[in-house]
Amino acid sequence: MKKFVSIFKNKEIVGRIFFTVMILFVIRIGAAITVPGVAVGTELSNAMNSGNAIAMMDLLGGGALSNFSVFALGVSPYITAQIIVQLLSKDVLPALTDLSKQGQYGRKKIEMATRYLALLLGAVQGYGIIMTMKNNSYLTLTMDDSFWTYAYIVTVLLAGSLLEMWLGDQITEKGLGNGISVIIFAGCVRSLPTQISTAWGKWVTANLGHASSDIIQGAFQFALYLLALILVVAGVVFFELARRKIPVQSAGKGGATPSMARASFLPIKVNSAGVIPIIFASSIMMAPSVIASFISADAANAQWLQVFNYSAMYEMPGVNGDTWKMPWGLIIYLVLVIAFTFFYAQMQIDPENLADNFQKNGSYIPGIRPGKETERYVSKVLNRVTFIGAFALAIIAAIPIALTLSGIFGNDSSLAIGGTGMIIVVGVAIEINAQIDGLLAGKSFEEVQGGM
Repeated sequence: MKKFVSIFKNKEIVGRIFFTVMILFVIRIGAAITVPGVAVGTELSNAMNSGNAIAMMDLLGGGALSNFSVFALGVSPYITAQIIVQLLSKDVLPALTDLSKQGQYGRKKIEMATRYLALLLGAVQGYGIIMTMKNNSYLTLTMDDSFWTYAYIVTVLLAGSLLEMWLGDQITEKGLGNGISVIIFAGCVRSLPTQISTAWGKWVTANLGHASSDIIQGAFQFALYLLALILVVAGVVFFELARRKIPVQSAGKGGATPSMARASFLPIKVNSAGVIPIIFASSIMMAPSVIASFISADAANAQWLQVFNYSAMYEMPGVNGDTWKMPWGLIIYLVLVIAFTFFYAQMQIDPENLADNFQKNGSYIPGIRPGKETERYVSKVLNRVTFIGAFALAIIAAIPIALTLSGIFGNDSSLAIGGTGMIIVVGVAIEINAQIDGLLAGKSFEEVQGGM
């Protein structure tokens, strides 16, 4: 409560909160404006409740895809471009590698390259989404089915995506938290009240006119649902805050005696990759249908594409004319999530660069020699921690899909508890809380200095 009062006494924090809320309000208005020339069908809302790649894109777009609004692409092209540029900067393209080592100037150039790539990816992704949704009867065109109509719609989607990226930059600069993350955070939080309200209507309101045993059973089911939701949130919070601390010592100036050495820790998060592996895996799972939509309508509706649908069971021929089903899409998706978690963790915490920086700064891990031995030790610890993090992330990503495939919620799979959204919500909430603590600490320091 004391912190809450301190926040509202700090004019800078109140101003940043107000600015962030107003930007999110503008984004919600844009998310309600359907792209001209398009009529959205009822099948689209059903697809959003199925937990497939389209639903994941809607999550990243803050719910804008469900209306096929001007912000339908969201920040997904920018996130994908950012990941690709980061990958290419790791000694794949020498030009990008050199830029990554040139400080502020290099970062600006890399950011510009990322935005150009996001523009290209957005155009391809926009056309692919239009064709995919059109072939699945999610939407119909109210204008002529011509090249210029598609070019017009893609241009509107790109303009919306670029505007949303700019609004995200404004939040980063003048608001609270990382703008892109806050936009996704708002989209995740938006669905929670509706989800709880739907659960209440399904298990409590629907049973009010029935026997007392049905009312008690419905209330018990709703209570279990809320308990499961709380447990998922608690698990994600624990998962996000879990760290492996490696002791590090830095020799003091003028000597390296034990009494002059400064002890500290190198924290390695269990989930150092964040939600990026899930986003990237979802993009790859959607890529085959996007590519097929460029070829023809028949190719876009081909049966083999169901292999990449992680919210459906793929039917295969068996013996004696029987058939059997396997969740190949879910299996491929989880393998990609685990692989990208390991890969991105190595990018975030580069053991080689870390060992070099330790050597330059006179820092060392007690009992470990500087140089190659430090690199091997950090790499070994990182792999062990990431092994736990990768499988935990895969389980969290699989929760809503597994619940949907099990049919536990019947036809209304929107009730499936989404662990992916929870990771985003918790991660951004922790980041915003840390920024607020920093602003409050800065204000307290200024007050102390003023008093002196």
